[in-house]
Amino acid sequence: MPASLTGRILTAFGLLAVVVWLAIGATMFVVLRGLHADATSSYLADIAQTLAVRIRGATADGEIRRVINQIRGEVVGSDVTIHLLASDGRVVDVGLPDPAPSVAITIPDTTKIGDTLTGVAPFADGQTHDYAALVLRAPKAVGPRAVLLSQVDRSGGAALRDVGRSLPIVILITILVGAPLAILLSRSVARPLARLATRTEDLVDPAAGATAPLPLEGPREVRDLTDRVNAVAIELTRSRAREGELLADLRHDLRTPLTVIGGYASALIDGTATGEAASRAAEAIAEETARLERLVGQLGAIDRLRTGAETLHLEPLDAGQVLAATVARFEAAATAAGVHLAVAGADAAAGAEASPGATLAFAGDRVAVDRILGNLLENALAVARPGGTIRLEARRVDDAANVPGPAIALAVVDDGPGFPPGGTDRAFERFYRGDPSRAGAGSGLGLSIVRELARAHGGAAIAENLVPRGARVSVVLPVQAPA
Repeated sequence: MPASLTGRILTAFGLLAVVVWLAIGATMFVVLRGLHADATSSYLADIAQTLAVRIRGATADGEIRRVINQIRGEVVGSDVTIHLLASDGRVVDVGLPDPAPSVAITIPDTTKIGDTLTGVAPFADGQTHDYAALVLRAPKAVGPRAVLLSQVDRSGGAALRDVGRSLPIVILITILVGAPLAILLSRSVARPLARLATRTEDLVDPAAGATAPLPLEGPREVRDLTDRVNAVAIELTRSRAREGELLADLRHDLRTPLTVIGGYASALIDGTATGEAASRAAEAIAEETARLERLVGQLGAIDRLRTGAETLHLEPLDAGQVLAATVARFEAAATAAGVHLAVAGADAAAGAEASPGATLAFAGDRVAVDRILGNLLENALAVARPGGTIRLEARRVDDAANVPGPAIALAVVDDGPGFPPGGTDRAFERFYRGDPSRAGAGSGLGLSIVRELARAHGGAAIAENLVPRGARVSVVLPVQAPA
């Protein structure tokens, strides 16, 4: 089998053409052989009809023999044999030298005078003959009942000659029509695939820049594949751009603590920092080291969530109680910052039991949900101004995008500056800090972890700006965990 697609298509067309030629040749042979055999039988029947009157006029056996021998002399040059048949189908001996049939040729009693029977039969010369038997007398009449004319069956050879003259024309037409079609078909598939191969080589080359999408050409399957490769190329370009931004942000986040650690370490080594200054240097080194550890831990948490390596332990949770517990955990930090924490709904804030029909219950991992709300509150506290308010909300959602079935939306609302233009779409990207006034001194990974934890639950994370100011960041979690 050829290695190339074009070679395989041309080979398949060639094999198909050969099969079609053989089928056409065999069909033509069968049809033409039958036509030649029918023509021979008709020819013999016509001769028998012309001789019928002369044979019927002979009454005595001797006179019949004389007429038959006379007829034999007239047709001997045409390779036609002549015999008389008795009622039982056997040959009547009239002294003729022509080869006789090897088997009896049955003449049905239902045949009438003047009927002609045609067919093929083996003869004593070892060949098959076409014959025509003309009925002369009724079944009970005295004397020979039919005259038999035969000729060697040459319909097979004649049919082969006709096929030999006609089949080359069919083959030529097939080649002239089929070869260009096969080439066009192979090119319609091979050329788009070749472009796809070139494009995939460009995709794996990190030095290759963004290129225009490939044209959608060729069969539907090839167009679908081209469209998917174009989509992959666009997404890969975006991923590489995000990767570049990620590395730049990572370098930025690592450079500051490393600069601090390096500076204070040098001061301790060369003795510049002594006494109380040495203690402050050691504290600064410890703080920056802890900051680096938190950064590495957050990156590891995101990767574990994306790869599914971190397993969630789902349990029934009540949204009101979860929010109340979160407020209790951050009450001290909010008070120190001069920010008021509130939960939408007095019952929810108090963690009171709600009626079975009104409870906001859902299935979630308690540790993961606490981490989600903790990250959202930390981000909100970073931008909240003294005297401001941060509100925690929980509500039922029945038509959330990308979340199957009914869901619970947990949201943190602040009255800070909100996200910058376009920031709501990128808020959950790693290291994204569109507005330093909103991001504060964080690592830019908090909301990324929120999104990955929401996805691990089968949910989604949403960021939006409020009017006239402030922002709401929501996590939509399904009431029942997906399978």
